[in-house]
Amino acid sequence: MNTALKKATLLIAMMAILSGCAAVKDFLAPLGSALEPQPEEVVRTPIEEKLRLDPIGRNYFELESADQDVIGEVQVVFTSEENTFSDLAREYGLGYDELVAANPDVDPWLPGEDTPVLLPTQFVLPDVPREGIVLNIASKRLFYFPAIMEGESQTVLTYPIGIGRVGWETPLGSSAVIAKARDPSWYVPASVRREHEELGDPLPSIVPPGPDNPLGKFVLKLDLPGYLIHGTNQPYGVGMRVSHGCVRLYPENIEFLYELVSLGESVRIINEPYLAGRRDGNWYVEGHSPLEDDEISAEDHLQEILAAMNPTDEKYTVLVDETLVRSVAMDGLGIPVVLQTEGTENLMANARVVHNTVVPDPDMPTLDEVRALLDEPLDEEEVVDQVVNDE
Repeated sequence: MNTALKKATLLIAMMAILSGCAAVKDFLAPLGSALEPQPEEVVRTPIEEKLRLDPIGRNYFELESADQDVIGEVQVVFTSEENTFSDLAREYGLGYDELVAANPDVDPWLPGEDTPVLLPTQFVLPDVPREGIVLNIASKRLFYFPAIMEGESQTVLTYPIGIGRVGWETPLGSSAVIAKARDPSWYVPASVRREHEELGDPLPSIVPPGPDNPLGKFVLKLDLPGYLIHGTNQPYGVGMRVSHGCVRLYPENIEFLYELVSLGESVRIINEPYLAGRRDGNWYVEGHSPLEDDEISAEDHLQEILAAMNPTDEKYTVLVDETLVRSVAMDGLGIPVVLQTEGTENLMANARVVHNTVVPDPDMPTLDEVRALLDEPLDEEEVVDQVVNDE
């Protein structure tokens, strides 16, 4: 027996004695058996060694039942040297702020080679009727529930959105789509023209369709005067507070949504930083940092979901640990956490490890150019009566 093996055997024997084991023969069992983990231990494969799978679908999900409140699956991807959070966000159907919240210890501009990044691609559905368009400004995410025939499974599409920045809040409430337009012209408000003139960057009164149009190629006009859901020529701002109140989507997302949404489609704009829902008999909690100008306190938001998690229906048999709910919500990672497990400690260990499918874009702006775009004064996005029905 070599020295290392002797030391290991002696150590195991000493531990067994100290733990009160009765039989000496147990100490002399084959070393392999002695080193096997106890039944209560959880053995996890390091994420670096896990098989890398294909990513899940980015935007489209089918609910298994009407009681399912959680869609998607948390994923992990290992970065390439040139990746930024903006690249990863668009590739995996996320917004920039979502990635930052889920990975607070990773540099979003220079994550580095082979850095594991959590992809928060699992979502608790908002606690509202599942119909039409739902915009949750707290999570900066759109959910679309297409109409279904009786007997069909409910489907949902979800996309990251850019929303109004501080002082230009996206309004809450019920609305509807009243007009649609392809390749809209942007009629630049006088206030925006003055702002650009003062910065030495004058704008014309009308910006025609094309790469310089901040509305992108597709626009859905709401019955809230001056508010739109539209594309953008600055996709790196999607998932952030960047607009003057309008809602921005990635160009590929608005193009797809535009074809599905009909005139008269309902639009509900809500503010739910904390969400709770059930799937497969488990409670999930998802927490986002409340908006800095939120008029409702974090505690009031929290009490809303705690009330929803304590229904009187007999099928809700799992006791809710308010301390754990509060902890998960306040973490603000934006990732649903199963309350019946171990909280947020092992999100990465339990996540699906996937291939990095980001393809370098030769036309992509440099990091300095992206920073400049995000730091620029942003354009007022009003079209008002200039958006017309093109159906």
